[in-house]
Amino acid sequence: MLSNVEGGRLDLPFQLARVVPAIRAIMQKYRDIPADFADACLIYMAEELDTGEILTLDSDFLTYRWRRNRPFELLIAPKG
Repeated sequence: MLSNVEGGRLDLPFQLARVVPAIRAIMQKYRDIPADFADACLIYMAEELDTGEILTLDSDFLTYRWRRNRPFELLIAPKG
């Protein structure tokens, strides 16, 4: 995977430095769950890439929403 990024075959549009305020706002919104940094980044990326399809075992994504009220579509059922 990293060699694909390094070789320019895979472009990751996510640039953390420019979206820190948005990530912080997501973490604040879900502070009672709480949403950790990685979760907040995935929520942000769903909004940025316009998709709620996510491959995770994290059941918190049943609670999280993208674009305010859209539920995530978990591609595999979470454990627990």
